[in-house]
Amino acid sequence: MDADPLRSAVEQAPFILLVAEGPELRIVDVSRVTRMLLGDRDVAGRPLREALSDLTGQGWVDLYEQVYRTGTPATGQQWRAHITLPGGAVREVFADFSITPWLAADGSRRGVIGGGTDVTGIVEARLEAERHAEDLQEQYRQARDVVDALQQALLPRGLPLLPDARVAASYLLAGAGAAAGGDWFDAVPRPDGTLALVVGDVVGHGVTASGVMGQLRAVLQDRLDEGAGAAEALAAADRFARRVPAARAATVCVAVLHTGNGTVEYCTAGHPPPLLVTAAGEPRYLDPSGAAPLGTGGGFPVARVRLDEGDVLLLYSDGIIERPGRTVAAAAEELARVAADAVAGRALHAPDMSPAERASTQTVELLVRGSGYRDDITLLAAQRTAPIAPMHTTIPADLTRLGALRKTFGAWLEAVAATGEDAFALQHAVGELVTNAVEHSPKDGTVRIVARLTPTGTAEVTVTGEGAWREPRRVSERGRGLALSTQLVDELDLVKSAAGTVATLRHRVSRPAALLGASVPGPATRFADDAPDMSIVDNDGDGGLAVAGPIDATTADRLRHELLYRSRGGTVPLTVDLSGVTHLASAGVATLHAIAARHRANDTALTLLAPPGSPARHVLALVALPYA
Repeated sequence: MDADPLRSAVEQAPFILLVAEGPELRIVDVSRVTRMLLGDRDVAGRPLREALSDLTGQGWVDLYEQVYRTGTPATGQQWRAHITLPGGAVREVFADFSITPWLAADGSRRGVIGGGTDVTGIVEARLEAERHAEDLQEQYRQARDVVDALQQALLPRGLPLLPDARVAASYLLAGAGAAAGGDWFDAVPRPDGTLALVVGDVVGHGVTASGVMGQLRAVLQDRLDEGAGAAEALAAADRFARRVPAARAATVCVAVLHTGNGTVEYCTAGHPPPLLVTAAGEPRYLDPSGAAPLGTGGGFPVARVRLDEGDVLLLYSDGIIERPGRTVAAAAEELARVAADAVAGRALHAPDMSPAERASTQTVELLVRGSGYRDDITLLAAQRTAPIAPMHTTIPADLTRLGALRKTFGAWLEAVAATGEDAFALQHAVGELVTNAVEHSPKDGTVRIVARLTPTGTAEVTVTGEGAWREPRRVSERGRGLALSTQLVDELDLVKSAAGTVATLRHRVSRPAALLGASVPGPATRFADDAPDMSIVDNDGDGGLAVAGPIDATTADRLRHELLYRSRGGTVPLTVDLSGVTHLASAGVATLHAIAARHRANDTALTLLAPPGSPARHVLALVALPYA
């Protein structure tokens, strides 16, 4: 057949079509649909791995090479791909595909033919339908119950945020509705600047395995929290396993990372050895330390290695290397390659995720989508990072500077990767302390604020004012600031002297692990700039008001006057929509309490609208103000 008509047919094929030839899989031709999908890049005559370099970390090029090497066709449905377009944007595509060998006339393999269908629209429609399907909502509730039980009784409530390390973890249950398994992980920050990492696996599933897992985790966590080394902590767990038959043969890997110098001391008690991925994306497995599973006899020798800044240490359970259709050796090789691509950012596009987060989540997705999985999978990743500098700032004793301080403090919270809940608590508590310091300082005074992240994962903020704070009166419209701050954070100390007052708050900050298949947490909350001022507008002419922006010491009086005016001194009903409020300080709380008291005295309704998830809703719940 003449080549021109054949090429014309390939060009006009109404589906994805890519033909590659030879050991390098040089691209012979692609359809117009393929070319448009790839951003109209020039691919003709180029090796597949070079022409589609943005897809090499996602398994696509490997699959073409596998088909050429083995002669066995490969198919897949609704595989995800992130394609980098010429302008730098990333396009997410889902495809059904079939990749088959291209044979020469003599039967030898000439190349590979890949064909497929872009099913992105279908997948997106299905996902949207699933989000609203009642049966899947019920499955989600059941999975959520499992998660709650695991988090409360078996797994850490959160992973610590540390000044010189990033920690992330993921947990994938063996199946929907499956009993909790015997896998667990832990990350224990210690006052000496070391971080203890644990991944373990108890034999079996169900209530017994879960109970034993929780006990073993408690033993190890207690010893590690007290400063024990890997060998000493495992010896304590071993003594427990000798007394409890269901704990015998449990495998554990414990690694203690000295974040300051990068030294790692680790012990693999019958457990697969950790995977080290350098900052450049080069993987290597560490040597096993030689210890046996718990309760089976023997000691716990410790091995050592050093992490450079940017390196990632990955601990995992054996579910990730015991996947269907893979030998352990092949699965381990695949794990190393995929984790390296995730760490180096060569896999799925996720610029807001840290390398540790990509390693713990993308690795699982990319591996199990091709092979499936039989057992629970746990991944725990820790990356050594450059230390996060403390925040030092001094402001004049002027309430109008509170907005600028919130931005400065918000930038620091973003740098430490604080989640929305922790950032909310810290922003409000610090705002209250600074407001008090400003109000009690001389007119020409200053307020100094220092924030740092401790080695144990605690945000510590010190507010130093030049004036002596007044004790809050029992009956007052103010004085609620300290009470509110105390409720928001873990600890608050005040040291008063003639020269001034030093207030120090401490709050443990953490991020949740990812339960894959249910809810995966996003990146740290990014803090949008506060509105320059509070705004008050009529709400669709129904007599109500909508308030937006910060309600703090500088805006609360204006809000009070407006609410009193609109409600005729509290004699007519009033609805106040607080959905757009970005910051509700104690001064604003005092105003709302005062207005609510006026309405109660006049037996008229005051309705405060604060939707779930809003800053106002959180504060109103703390200060006992009714809301709708």
